[in-house]
Amino acid sequence: MSWGTELWDQFDNLEKHTQWGIDVLEKYIKFVKERTEIEISYAKQLRNLSKKYQPKKNSKEEEEYKYTSCKAFLATLNEMNDYAGQHEVVSENMTSQITAELTRFVQELKQERKSHFHDGRKAQQNIETFWKQLEASKRRFERDCKEADRAQQYFEKMDADINVTKADVEKARQQAQTRHQMAEDSKGEYSSILQKFNHEQREHYHTHIPNIFQKIQEMEERRIVRIGECMKTYAEVDRQVIPIIGKCLDGITKAAESIDQKNDSQLVIEAFKSGFEPPGDIDFEDFTQPMKRTVSESSLSNSRWDGKSEPKPGSKSKGKLWPFIKKNKLMSLLTSPHQPPPPPPASASPSAVPNGPQSPKQQKEPLSHRFNEFMTSKPKIHCFRSLKRGGGGPEDFSNLPPEQRRKKLQQKVDELNKDIQKEMDQRDALTKMKDVYIKNPQMGDAASVDHKLAELGQNMEKLRLEAQKFEGWLAEVEGRLPVRTEQTRRQSGMYDTQNTSAVSNCAQDRESPDGSYTEEQSQESEMKVPVTEFDDEFDDEEPLPTIGTCKALYTFEGQNEGTISVTEGEMLYVIEEDKGDGWTRIRRNEDEEGYVPTSYVEVYLDKNAKGAMTYI
Repeated sequence: MSWGTELWDQFDNLEKHTQWGIDVLEKYIKFVKERTEIEISYAKQLRNLSKKYQPKKNSKEEEEYKYTSCKAFLATLNEMNDYAGQHEVVSENMTSQITAELTRFVQELKQERKSHFHDGRKAQQNIETFWKQLEASKRRFERDCKEADRAQQYFEKMDADINVTKADVEKARQQAQTRHQMAEDSKGEYSSILQKFNHEQREHYHTHIPNIFQKIQEMEERRIVRIGECMKTYAEVDRQVIPIIGKCLDGITKAAESIDQKNDSQLVIEAFKSGFEPPGDIDFEDFTQPMKRTVSESSLSNSRWDGKSEPKPGSKSKGKLWPFIKKNKLMSLLTSPHQPPPPPPASASPSAVPNGPQSPKQQKEPLSHRFNEFMTSKPKIHCFRSLKRGGGGPEDFSNLPPEQRRKKLQQKVDELNKDIQKEMDQRDALTKMKDVYIKNPQMGDAASVDHKLAELGQNMEKLRLEAQKFEGWLAEVEGRLPVRTEQTRRQSGMYDTQNTSAVSNCAQDRESPDGSYTEEQSQESEMKVPVTEFDDEFDDEEPLPTIGTCKALYTFEGQNEGTISVTEGEMLYVIEEDKGDGWTRIRRNEDEEGYVPTSYVEVYLDKNAKGAMTYI
């Protein structure tokens, strides 16, 4: 089976077929290129996806990856990154082993094809030249033969004519002979050229064209073999990465199997355990007694004007739900006036009229009313809002529950010890350097190291003092130090053991699950705590924003706790509107603020102020 013998007359069709074969190769090259681009794009998208869900450094999200489920997810992201790398390997191998090789092969194939068909066209032109020579000699021979016949006929005619002279007859005879000679020469030339053409034609169709077509056939078969090899390479490139991709998938499976729900549950306990005891039972309050209502030991109501008896020694607060009550709302209740405001003076000269009769001891408001006030009142201690916004808390982490505080203090101690160790390593290195300089002065000046050593010593001393401070707080939390003195207990009252809890849970904006609270003894709920029990800890916080101004219509002498004195005509700032109890909270300056009767002032609210007109 040879193209040279079977397709000797299909030169043009072979030329078209071989061009089609090259087009097929180029189409396959384009296919592989697009596949590599897809692999690169897919790998890039996988890497971006993995990077997108990676935890950000030094963020809260990074702390969440201590849980086994999050660790498994992180391992999955890392395996996906490796998985993307294998797709990049596929793209690189296909580019180098298929695209580049086939592109080079196509260029060589085009040159070879061009050479073969050039030789074929040259052979065709050669045989066509011989054919033209044959046709020319044949036409010349035919012409000479016709001319010889005419000359012979003319001679015979002249010879038969008796009127023609002998000379004319001789001349006709000679011309006939000349024409016959020319015909014989043309015949010989035609015969020679014919033989030569037949020889060239045999060589053309039996030697030259078969050889050329055989080379073209071999070229085409090499093309077919090469495209088959590239297809095998295409599959092999994918097959080579399958084991590694399998390992990536095995890694994801292993990470999934490493998830331990019990361990994660324990980590949740360690992260959020407060260390407080659950609240105790609430005492029964008997309202049938004719005497004044006695508030139970667990009350949160304020009794500042119900009596000034000191808390009973040794009394224990029970049923405390402070961890679930917002501290700012609690203090709002403890500091707001509990009696209705006095009516405005009736005379034209308000300054001459005293404050007016103060209401006698008011009956305690129902528990439900105080609870509603919890839910609707605006926080009056601004410092806790900054804690909720993530503002810096106390250095000793006293705003956290005991267990969380212990963990934070331990973490801080560990960090300080690491810093101390780093400083010690630097000091040891500088000390060795100084010894080398002393032994070999040409290497450096030993005195130049002294300043750095002194600086390191100061840094180490500061870090040690800092570590001792935090270790002391840690020891207090863990119970290694003596508990507070009795004087401190009397100052802090029932808030002694709940200070940390109240601040922490206020910052977390948590309330009791059922929305209720219990009451303590009225004297103990007073707490006998100096104002600095809350304010000293947060005296650096920004004050409550003003929501308007007001003008005092009458003079008011604030004699009760939580009120403030004003004079007629005085301009002041409004920081909290009247919530329906007849009192408005105002501020004179940064240190003076309190409540005045709403009827004693004319309020001008700023409509754009945050918090204005927000109370029911």
